[in-house]
Amino acid sequence: MSKVEFPVPQFPKNMTSTGNNQLAEVYFNRGNAKSDLKDYPEAIAEYTKALELNPELAEAFINRGMAKQNDYDRKGAIDDFTKAIEIEPGLAEAYYNRGITKCSLKDNKGAITDFTKAIEINPKFAPAYNNRGIVKAEIHDYNGSIDDSSKAIEIDPKDSTTYYNRGKTKCYLEDYEGAIIDFTCAIRINSKSASAYFNRGVVKLILDQNDSGLVDLYKAKYYGDESAEGVIKKYCT
Repeated sequence: MSKVEFPVPQFPKNMTSTGNNQLAEVYFNRGNAKSDLKDYPEAIAEYTKALELNPELAEAFINRGMAKQNDYDRKGAIDDFTKAIEIEPGLAEAYYNRGITKCSLKDNKGAITDFTKAIEINPKFAPAYNNRGIVKAEIHDYNGSIDDSSKAIEIDPKDSTTYYNRGKTKCYLEDYEGAIIDFTCAIRINSKSASAYFNRGVVKLILDQNDSGLVDLYKAKYYGDESAEGVIKKYCT
């Protein structure tokens, strides 16, 4: 089955800076614009200028950390998120984004700690529950993973990736009927989710629902899942 989906939202662009330095704010906003264009080296340079003028601008550390993460400087990203936390310990987004970076470094324990801290600060932080659930599944805490996914869905029932990830975890527990329900919910929200079609198709094949499963696999292939082709050939010969 395909990989889990990690949503990685950028830090809100419209936050008010923690300092009063107007020029630093200009560089900060320019950095946001560069990030939106995926020009991460330039974004990092703009955030750095903002921080030279206002070293207490926690949001600039967070956004520079996100730019570094996107530019594959994960150690630098963690350093920036940590600095933001030192300046403003109550910023849930700093812990959340550091947790995302730790996931990419396979530091599962550290990631869970950061997602948990983000949730303590903001109990309605659905992506933190979702991603903590993903990491729990990776360390085989499947029931804990489902609990976290369910909490994320309770907070934000319109996020297709959370249903998808919960469906994946249910597969590990061989709750195939429950997995189909979750993949179907994901598809209702995002009708072009190749991963959800692929996984629902595979589960249907496991349950000997071959015709319906192959329909899902063809849809997965149509929406870009290249691995569907091999499964289709296996069941069509």
